[in-house]
Amino acid sequence: MDLKEIQNLIKFVSNSGVAEVKLETGDIKITIRTTLEGNTPDITYVQQAPMQQALPQAAPIAVASSPAAPIDAAPADESSKYVTIKSPIIGTFYRKPAPDKPMFTEVGNTIAKGDVLCVIEAMKLFNEIESEVSGKIVKILVDDMSPVEFDQPLFLVDPS
Repeated sequence: MDLKEIQNLIKFVSNSGVAEVKLETGDIKITIRTTLEGNTPDITYVQQAPMQQALPQAAPIAVASSPAAPIDAAPADESSKYVTIKSPIIGTFYRKPAPDKPMFTEVGNTIAKGDVLCVIEAMKLFNEIESEVSGKIVKILVDDMSPVEFDQPLFLVDPS
């Protein structure tokens, strides 16, 4: 399925007045949700992953985001001294170069500028994400094999 077909599908769904449409073709799963007021697309989510991996990942992310909001309010001062490495692209986040290979980095590892921290898959291309700073990995903010957005925080690094 190419981008033109996806765009046509979004237009069709938004004009039809349907609240949600799910389409599964091979290893591509598309969900389109529209608002009832303006019939404009609210969320368009395109994921290319085996279904066994996509479904278990969705539940922990939703559950973890709710309780994390009140807890993160207190340590905001502590995290201000850390450098946040963000995603430069939209795609799927991988902590390993291949399923049978070791992780690129772990919490507590010391990294140098230019070290590969992860891989983000976009349009079947695997893009290596390199460190912008030298320091120590304090926290990994994204689960392996999770979808990430542009400018989404991936790692916290202590540059000292």
